[in-house]
Amino acid sequence: MKLSPRDANGYFSRPDPDKTGLLIYGSDAMRVALKRQEFLKALLGPNAEEEMRLTRMPAAELRRDPAMLLDAIKAVGFFPGPRAALVEEANDNIAKILIDTLADWQPGDAQIIVTGGDLKKTSKVLKAFQEHRNAYATAIYDTPPDRAEIERLLAEAKLKPEPDAMANLTDLARALDPGDFRQTLEKLALYKLNDTAPLTPDDIAACAPTSTEADVDDILHVVAEARTGDIGPVMSKLQGQGVNPVTLCIMATRHFRTLYRISANPGGPIYGVRDRERVSRQARNWGAARLETALTVLTDTDLKLRSAGQNAPAMALVERAFIRLAMLGTQR
Repeated sequence: MKLSPRDANGYFSRPDPDKTGLLIYGSDAMRVALKRQEFLKALLGPNAEEEMRLTRMPAAELRRDPAMLLDAIKAVGFFPGPRAALVEEANDNIAKILIDTLADWQPGDAQIIVTGGDLKKTSKVLKAFQEHRNAYATAIYDTPPDRAEIERLLAEAKLKPEPDAMANLTDLARALDPGDFRQTLEKLALYKLNDTAPLTPDDIAACAPTSTEADVDDILHVVAEARTGDIGPVMSKLQGQGVNPVTLCIMATRHFRTLYRISANPGGPIYGVRDRERVSRQARNWGAARLETALTVLTDTDLKLRSAGQNAPAMALVERAFIRLAMLGTQR
């Protein structure tokens, strides 16, 4: 059965121990791994591996020994509690093994948990879980966590933010990779240990990452300082490094939101940047009105990049948006 992204968030927190299994797949390996970790912790509890109630196996190893998965789900554990067999990096090379094991599953067997990459709609692995009456398949998309997800992560970290701090965390969640965002929350939890006061923007400024990769910082400053002639060479370098266009657009949005926040609230805290004086100068040069226009351009570009019907090269769309912004930055 298909499990929608909205329903998946609730299911990961409260899994059904009587299900046959779950397939979690997506192009972002970090996001898939985090969701898998969340689900297994909710299903098995924190001590599953120590109690030998979780068996892990890479797909390549399972392909060499097809009986491994069936043996794992049928094995009787020494410790009481739910059990699971985890197959990682699955693809259609092991589709028959998974299909046969799903068919042999009986109540009381360990759940079959499978993770995979960006599986096609025609994938035999995907169809096996989608068409199974007692198993789920859910896709993990490359989208930032929504407010509900951020609030859940904050509750796990036992952090209670002020309203302004929540806005800052939302910006960080869009700008950082999922693992980096969770590490930031862990750092904040340690920073606020034994401090019962609400989380403030200053707390976030003290713990947030100070910069991204230097080359990404370079293009953000080039655009914000309206150096139109430098955009092409820096973008070519970024493309050669394999920088994702969507990530680049998100980072630019974060940078211009920071500029807007500084422009709208002079003297407020500045976090997540290396050169605060430089960024403050950029904010003064742009002004709040033009920064609003810049954010609109970036939002429109982000939507185009994520559109299923978009045919133009993604990096070219981002470069064109950056040129528009740089030209906007020269207007007075």
